[in-house]
Amino acid sequence: MGKGAWLYLLRSHLIEAAFPALTASNYQITSPASPDYNCLAWAASTDNKWWWPDNQNTAYWPLEAPREETVDAFVKAYSLAGYSPCNDSHYERGVEKIAIYLSADGKPTHAARQLPSGRWTSKLGEREDIEHETLSDIAGQHYGNVAVIMRRPNSNFP
Repeated sequence: MGKGAWLYLLRSHLIEAAFPALTASNYQITSPASPDYNCLAWAASTDNKWWWPDNQNTAYWPLEAPREETVDAFVKAYSLAGYSPCNDSHYERGVEKIAIYLSADGKPTHAARQLPSGRWTSKLGEREDIEHETLSDIAGQHYGNVAVIMRRPNSNFP
Protein backbone atom coordinates (compact mmCIF):
# COMPACT_ATOMS: atom_id res chain seq x y z
CA MET A 1 0.00 0.00 0.00
CA GLY A 2 1.42 3.40 -1.00
CA LYS A 3 1.83 6.31 1.39
CA GLY A 4 -1.14 8.19 -0.11
CA ALA A 5 -3.46 5.21 0.29
CA TRP A 6 -2.27 4.67 3.86
CA LEU A 7 -2.91 8.32 4.77
CA TYR A 8 -6.36 8.18 3.19
CA LEU A 9 -7.24 5.10 5.26
CA LEU A 10 -5.97 6.78 8.43
CA ARG A 11 -7.94 9.96 7.74
CA SER A 12 -11.05 7.91 6.90
CA HIS A 13 -10.73 5.95 10.13
CA LEU A 14 -10.51 9.15 12.19
CA ILE A 15 -13.49 10.71 10.42
CA GLU A 16 -15.63 7.60 10.81
CA ALA A 17 -14.70 7.36 14.50
CA ALA A 18 -15.86 10.96 15.04
CA PHE A 19 -19.03 10.55 12.95
CA PRO A 20 -20.34 6.98 13.35
CA ALA A 21 -23.10 7.42 10.74
CA LEU A 22 -20.44 7.89 8.05
CA THR A 23 -19.44 4.72 6.24
CA ALA A 24 -17.26 3.98 3.24
CA SER A 25 -20.43 3.92 1.12
CA ASN A 26 -22.00 7.27 2.09
CA TYR A 27 -19.13 9.78 2.09
CA GLN A 28 -15.79 10.59 0.54
CA ILE A 29 -12.92 12.91 1.38
CA THR A 30 -12.76 15.64 -1.26
CA SER A 31 -9.83 17.81 -0.14
CA PRO A 32 -6.77 17.71 2.07
CA ALA A 33 -6.83 19.27 5.53
CA SER A 34 -6.45 23.05 5.62
CA PRO A 35 -6.42 25.59 8.45
CA ASP A 36 -7.20 28.41 5.99
CA TYR A 37 -11.00 28.09 6.14
CA ASN A 38 -13.71 26.34 8.14
CA CYS A 39 -17.18 24.92 7.62
CA LEU A 40 -18.90 28.31 7.83
CA ALA A 41 -16.76 29.71 5.04
CA TRP A 42 -17.06 26.49 3.03
CA ALA A 43 -20.86 26.61 3.28
CA ALA A 44 -20.73 30.11 1.79
CA SER A 45 -18.49 28.78 -1.04
CA THR A 46 -15.35 30.44 0.36
CA ASP A 47 -12.03 28.70 0.94
CA ASN A 48 -9.68 31.58 1.70
CA LYS A 49 -10.72 32.76 5.18
CA TRP A 50 -11.94 31.42 8.51
CA TRP A 51 -15.45 32.58 9.47
CA TRP A 52 -16.44 32.90 13.11
CA PRO A 53 -18.08 35.64 15.22
CA ASP A 54 -15.27 35.71 17.79
CA ASN A 55 -15.06 38.63 20.22
CA GLN A 56 -11.40 39.30 19.39
CA ASN A 57 -12.19 40.01 15.72
CA THR A 58 -9.50 37.56 14.58
CA ALA A 59 -11.77 35.66 12.17
CA TYR A 60 -13.82 37.02 9.29
CA TRP A 61 -17.46 37.81 10.05
CA PRO A 62 -19.77 39.98 7.92
CA LEU A 63 -19.83 43.48 9.40
CA GLU A 64 -23.61 43.75 9.26
CA ALA A 65 -24.12 40.50 11.23
CA PRO A 66 -23.98 40.47 15.02
CA ARG A 67 -20.64 39.09 16.22
CA GLU A 68 -22.20 36.50 18.50
CA GLU A 69 -22.66 32.74 18.57
CA THR A 70 -26.43 32.70 18.04
CA VAL A 71 -28.72 31.26 15.42
CA ASP A 72 -29.92 34.76 14.54
CA ALA A 73 -26.35 35.97 13.95
CA PHE A 74 -25.58 33.00 11.68
CA VAL A 75 -28.82 33.44 9.74
CA LYS A 76 -27.99 37.13 9.27
CA ALA A 77 -24.44 36.33 8.10
CA TYR A 78 -25.71 33.89 5.48
CA SER A 79 -28.54 36.20 4.45
CA LEU A 80 -25.84 38.73 3.56
CA ALA A 81 -24.44 36.07 1.20
CA GLY A 82 -27.83 35.79 -0.52
CA TYR A 83 -29.44 32.96 1.47
CA SER A 84 -32.92 33.04 2.96
CA PRO A 85 -34.56 30.58 5.36
CA CYS A 86 -36.59 27.74 3.88
CA ASN A 87 -38.50 24.74 5.17
CA ASP A 88 -36.70 21.68 3.85
CA SER A 89 -33.39 20.26 2.71
CA HIS A 90 -34.64 18.50 -0.40
CA TYR A 91 -32.82 19.25 -3.63
CA GLU A 92 -34.43 21.95 -5.77
CA ARG A 93 -33.44 22.72 -9.34
CA GLY A 94 -31.67 26.11 -9.56
CA VAL A 95 -31.30 26.41 -5.76
CA GLU A 96 -28.28 25.99 -3.49
CA LYS A 97 -29.00 25.16 0.14
CA ILE A 98 -27.06 25.26 3.38
CA ALA A 99 -27.77 23.74 6.77
CA ILE A 100 -26.82 25.22 10.14
CA TYR A 101 -26.26 22.77 13.00
CA LEU A 102 -26.78 23.55 16.68
CA SER A 103 -25.41 21.86 19.78
CA ALA A 104 -27.74 20.67 22.54
CA ASP A 105 -27.28 24.03 24.30
CA GLY A 106 -28.45 25.95 21.21
CA LYS A 107 -25.08 27.22 19.96
CA PRO A 108 -24.24 27.06 16.25
CA THR A 109 -21.54 24.47 15.60
CA HIS A 110 -21.37 23.68 11.89
CA ALA A 111 -22.70 24.48 8.44
CA ALA A 112 -22.96 22.24 5.39
CA ARG A 113 -23.69 23.12 1.74
CA GLN A 114 -25.72 21.18 -0.77
CA LEU A 115 -24.02 20.25 -4.03
CA PRO A 116 -25.58 20.19 -7.52
CA SER A 117 -25.80 16.39 -7.14
CA GLY A 118 -28.12 16.81 -4.14
CA ARG A 119 -25.44 15.47 -1.78
CA TRP A 120 -23.85 17.67 0.90
CA THR A 121 -20.34 18.98 1.52
CA SER A 122 -18.81 19.79 4.89
CA LYS A 123 -15.46 21.12 6.05
CA LEU A 124 -14.47 19.32 9.23
CA GLY A 125 -12.84 22.14 11.21
CA GLU A 126 -9.19 22.37 10.15
CA ARG A 127 -9.45 18.88 8.69
CA GLU A 128 -10.66 17.74 5.28
CA ASP A 129 -13.71 18.60 3.25
CA ILE A 130 -16.04 15.67 2.77
CA GLU A 131 -18.99 14.96 0.53
CA HIS A 132 -21.76 13.12 2.37
CA GLU A 133 -25.11 11.72 1.41
CA THR A 134 -27.41 13.27 4.02
CA LEU A 135 -27.34 15.92 6.72
CA SER A 136 -27.87 13.30 9.41
CA ASP A 137 -24.59 11.59 8.42
CA ILE A 138 -22.65 14.13 10.51
CA ALA A 139 -25.28 14.96 13.13
CA GLY A 140 -24.69 13.94 16.71
CA GLN A 141 -22.06 14.38 19.38
CA HIS A 142 -19.76 16.86 17.61
CA TYR A 143 -22.15 19.05 15.61
CA GLY A 144 -25.55 18.48 17.15
CA ASN A 145 -28.49 18.59 14.77
CA VAL A 146 -29.68 20.68 11.86
CA ALA A 147 -31.76 23.61 13.06
CA VAL A 148 -31.95 25.92 10.04
CA ILE A 149 -32.02 25.35 6.29
CA MET A 150 -31.38 28.30 3.98
CA ARG A 151 -31.48 28.65 0.22
CA ARG A 152 -30.29 30.94 -2.57
CA PRO A 153 -30.68 30.85 -6.34
CA ASN A 154 -27.78 29.20 -8.16
CA SER A 155 -27.83 28.68 -11.91
CA ASN A 156 -25.21 25.91 -11.59
CA PHE A 157 -27.82 23.63 -10.01
CA PRO A 158 -29.43 21.86 -12.98
